[in-house]
Amino acid sequence: MLAIKTANLDVERGVVGDRYTRPAGSRQVTLIQAEHLAAIASHLGRDQILPADLRRNIVTRGINLVALKEKRFRLGSAILETTGECHPCSRMEEILGVGGYNAVRGLGGITARIIQGGRADVGDDLVALPSDT
Repeated sequence: MLAIKTANLDVERGVVGDRYTRPAGSRQVTLIQAEHLAAIASHLGRDQILPADLRRNIVTRGINLVALKEKRFRLGSAILETTGECHPCSRMEEILGVGGYNAVRGLGGITARIIQGGRADVGDDLVALPSDT
């Protein structure tokens, strides 16, 4: 997985260039809080966990992603809609070691679909949109 400074988000393809690009669906984009990466690392007695370890597309800081349940939000010039929580899979034990699955439970972030394509740059604000948007 490659860390990038700009992501192009496409309604049909999801995150352009992502290995798991798929047609419009409920898991086009995955997001996780930086604070949760630190908590997962702490649970596992590690200094850090990388977003790539969990295969998350976007890392946020300072916003409670779970509070965006069933809401739309703007990230850069794109509009996304939360489709659910990103629960850990059994591969977490393989990737993170013993206890990996349980360490990620409740801290895995969210999944979203792209409503309006656009560009998201590192440092862009994530803004919840009113319900009628």
